[in-house]
Amino acid sequence: QVQVAESGGGLVQAGGSLRLSCAASGSTPLATMGWYRRAPGKPRELVADITRLGSTSYADSVKGRFTISTDGNKRTVRLQMNGLKAEDTAVYYCNVKTVLASEFWGQGTQVTVSS
Repeated sequence: QVQVAESGGGLVQAGGSLRLSCAASGSTPLATMGWYRRAPGKPRELVADITRLGSTSYADSVKGRFTISTDGNKRTVRLQMNGLKAEDTAVYYCNVKTVLASEFWGQGTQVTVSS
């Protein structure tokens, strides 16, 4: 079992920055760590993820503004969000997938960007 704990988020003005962090407990190696978001009235979407080998992928809407990274033990993932826009307002969820194909989610953290 993996527990996922998120931190960060909050309220920021358009053009500002926020950083989200997520730590995964346990010892089972993780295949990927990533961030999803769900805006009001919209389906959940992938924002960015990173594999254990360091490969990253981003939603087109955040490319060039958001950066995903992990720490040395690959159990903490961070999402640096710069140039925030009102349309980035959403609940952001950390997602981890283990090498055994299990998937775990954080509780979600609210990001609100005021225009």
